[in-house]
Amino acid sequence: MNSIPEMESSNTENISFNNIGPTANAAMSASYSSSPSSSTTPSRYENQKRRDWNTFGQYLKNHRPPLSLSRCSGAHVLEFLRYLDQFGKTKVHTPICPFYGHPNPPAPCPCPLRQAWGSLDALIGRLRAAYEENGGKPEANPFGAGAVRLYLREVRDLQSKARGVSYEKKKRKRPPQQQIQALPLPLPSPPGAA
Repeated sequence: MNSIPEMESSNTENISFNNIGPTANAAMSASYSSSPSSSTTPSRYENQKRRDWNTFGQYLKNHRPPLSLSRCSGAHVLEFLRYLDQFGKTKVHTPICPFYGHPNPPAPCPCPLRQAWGSLDALIGRLRAAYEENGGKPEANPFGAGAVRLYLREVRDLQSKARGVSYEKKKRKRPPQQQIQALPLPLPSPPGAA
C-alpha cells in the first residue's frame, strides 16, 4: 500500500502536469491493478482512473514533506484539489465582477480560471475507487472524508452562483404509465324524454 506509482499527465480537462514530476514508467504503471482480466483492453474510465491515481501519487511524493498514502487524510486531498485549480479552464466570476451570475458574459474579465465542479466530482469518484482497489480500507478512504464532500458541495454552489447556472439533481425518468382506458360515459338523455 505504501508503494504509490508515479503519475502521468491527465485529468478530465486534459490538464498538463509536466511541471510536478516525471511520467510513470512501464513497470510502475503495470503495478496498478485495474481489473481481474488483464487480457482485455481497459476502458476509458479505467485508464482515466489509473492516470488520476498516478497523478495523486506523484502529488504525495512531491509534497513537502513527502507523504505516504497511509498518512494521507482528507486535508491532503483538499490541498490536492486546490492545487489543481491552477490548471482549470472554467471561468469563475467573483462577486465584485460585473458578470457575476451571468452564464454568457459579453466581454472578457480578469476573474480566475478554476477546475469545474463536475470535473472535481468525477475525479474524486475515480480516486475513491482507485484507493480501495489498491488495498486501502473503505473506512479510511481520504477521498470519502466529510471535509471533501463539503468542499465539493461548496465549489458546486459557488460556481453555480458565479456562472448563473443552477445544478439541479437529475430526475430519473420513469417508464411511461399505461393510460387507463376511459370507459365511455352514457350520453345524457334529452330533456323531456322518458
